[in-house]
Amino acid sequence: QVQLVESGGGLVQAGGSLKLSCAASAGTLSRYAVGWFRQAPGKEREFLAAISRNGGNRYYADSVKGRFTISRDSADITVDLQMNSLKPEDTAVYYCAGESTYSRSHYYIQTAEYDYWGQGTQVTVSS
Repeated sequence: QVQLVESGGGLVQAGGSLKLSCAASAGTLSRYAVGWFRQAPGKEREFLAAISRNGGNRYYADSVKGRFTISRDSADITVDLQMNSLKPEDTAVYYCAGESTYSRSHYYIQTAEYDYWGQGTQVTVSS
């Protein structure tokens, strides 16, 4: 059973950038398709981006398409979420999620499809 750990959150001004990273507490993420989600106060958890095990397939929510990029490093140590052109409405707790899968090309976009979640990292965008 994997434990996921997010890092890289913080406070940034509108228009700025942040890079979040998701890593396994032990081992690598090579067996996992990974997704990023966020949850703002009083709102449901929202899907942002997903990447397949082989990194070849990615999918983005319309709200972040063109601003956020999901990637995984060649050693499968981390899955990153590069966030550019940040807006105050991007303020939320950001979570990474992992799903062990035999498929190297599949990704998942529903919260219920993921078995493993990190503890979250706060991102605050000031206006």
